[in-house]
Amino acid sequence: MNQPSFALTESQWEVVFVISVVTLCFFLFWFISESSQARHRFFQKFKEPKVHIYWVLFQKFTGVFFLGLVPLLLALLFLPYSLKELGLGFQNTWLSLAWIGGLAALIFPMNINAAKRPQNLAMYPMMRVQTWSGQVILLNTLATVSYLLAYEFLFRGILLSVCTYHLGVWPAIAINVALYAAFHLPKGAPETIGAIPFGILIGYITLTTGTIWVAVVVHIILSLSNDYLAVRYHPEMHYKL
Repeated sequence: MNQPSFALTESQWEVVFVISVVTLCFFLFWFISESSQARHRFFQKFKEPKVHIYWVLFQKFTGVFFLGLVPLLLALLFLPYSLKELGLGFQNTWLSLAWIGGLAALIFPMNINAAKRPQNLAMYPMMRVQTWSGQVILLNTLATVSYLLAYEFLFRGILLSVCTYHLGVWPAIAINVALYAAFHLPKGAPETIGAIPFGILIGYITLTTGTIWVAVVVHIILSLSNDYLAVRYHPEMHYKL
């Protein structure tokens, strides 16, 4: 058996780098955003419903920082790729719009059925607020959009793009889906299992369109429609616009 070489080529270094960045940034985001000590120390002083609103805003903007801004800075400093090469370009617009329209047509009926299930209502919406005013809806929407843009840039931008350049399409998608599904484990089996086909499809679409924008918009549609349908069906929540 030949002695293995532990020296990294430039291509191998980039793959190891992006996988390490994704893993480290996600762990930092998860442990900080789920810290019971942080919630008790900084947020319990607020009365309801502000405590729930501020806590979810803290969680999502922690995600923006660790999943978006930190990886973006590291990519610009250490990787030889433009933002367009990392999925932030604007090409294949009509193909992207076709994918968005087709997937949205599937997502809405599925979410109407799924949102009313007890296990879904137990987790969503994350803001456990009884009265959903226009201000609460605006804050939730802005936080969700910002968070998902950062999330998709990390997974379908940096991770998928760099792995594809060096490993090819299907190894890159396999790595992407494996990490994407693994990071859904805390949300339970249904979301973890669902992340596998969703991750494969979104990975394929991202690579064929050359941008992350279908992934971003579709993920936003999926998340916000689930949130606001869950408010509609939750027995203890209501809209006040």
